[in-house]
Amino acid sequence: MGALGQAKDANRTRARILSAAARAFSRDGYQATTVRTIAAAAEVSPNLITRYFGGKEGLFDAVADIDLAVDRFASGPLESIGARLSDAVMTRWTRLADGDPLVALLRSSGEHGPSAARLAAFLDSESFAPMQRQLEDHGLAPADAAARARAVDVFVLGVTARFRMLRDDLEDTPATRGWIAESVQRLVTGP
Repeated sequence: MGALGQAKDANRTRARILSAAARAFSRDGYQATTVRTIAAAAEVSPNLITRYFGGKEGLFDAVADIDLAVDRFASGPLESIGARLSDAVMTRWTRLADGDPLVALLRSSGEHGPSAARLAAFLDSESFAPMQRQLEDHGLAPADAAARARAVDVFVLGVTARFRMLRDDLEDTPATRGWIAESVQRLVTGP
């Protein structure tokens, strides 16, 4: 097999490991997840995890690399920000199912100090700050924009924890999307 074939196989193996790790960390958290469990699920030798990621911590870091793209759905008319956020959240949940890196960070944050620090920094830079910027761009005063962005951030994190971490299934229905949209919209434009 040539170098190109080996690179493709290495990329596929790496992707299988990442997928298995995302599911395991999301389901079981950092402490309960072992390299052996991930390797078995990915059908690879545990040595490959060390080779590609340097071990469990490096693998967790690779899994926890998240992009919420808040700027993409937050931009647009202020009157429909709740609907856009609701659609983004429910689409993410449906698409990522049991391998959501955000759930892995949430589940692991109570037992693994670096996960908690990473989650806090991530939410500040990738959720709260972009939302605050968007609200300021719509004319809200900085203090008001910050308070409303924080409220949206806390609401979405709470809904995520309740319905993703605690396995209380939330179905992706028009009623669910509507409830989330209305709640977010009240936080953004309500009194």
